[in-house]
Amino acid sequence: MASNHLSFIDSFIIPLAIPRPVTYIAKADYFEGGGLKKGFVRWFLTNLGHVPVKRGAQRAAMGALEQAVEILDNSGAFAIYPEGTRSPDGRLYRGRTGVGWLVLASGARVLPVGLEGTEKIQPIGSSRPRVFGPRPTVRIGPPMDLSHYGDLPPAKARRAITDEIVDTIHKLSGQEFAGTYNDRANGPA
Repeated sequence: MASNHLSFIDSFIIPLAIPRPVTYIAKADYFEGGGLKKGFVRWFLTNLGHVPVKRGAQRAAMGALEQAVEILDNSGAFAIYPEGTRSPDGRLYRGRTGVGWLVLASGARVLPVGLEGTEKIQPIGSSRPRVFGPRPTVRIGPPMDLSHYGDLPPAKARRAITDEIVDTIHKLSGQEFAGTYNDRANGPA
């Protein structure tokens, strides 16, 4: 699955709409530190099978993507946010090519997901979701077979796959497209 990313709770909303366990890449910060809240988050994400990745660390990102290939090879469901991190302003940002690499390495089809309204439930910086308020919308598109990009040189294929996925998410989410990378992600383009 590939989705836009508006709120911390997106990783909890999507599995509610999908009838099977979903594994995500999650920033390593969520798995580190002490205290009751951090401990609960670490326990929760670990039990969901989420894969920690350090932001900006190319080797760590590749290791996480290699784990994703293993999950997909074992018929698991894996979700990724092509933007790399949450949108700071509600716009959809250009996708980073890790999702393209994952498609090429696994041969998996992609289920595009467009989220709307999750940023109103738990805005960036908020420590708790609003229980009463607007309901989010989850739009799921048809599975995308992107195998036709396999004949392109790998870098061009990764970029083309990523762009097609983000364009589909754009259509599902209705977000304004920023046309640039979300510089908060600090990850590989």
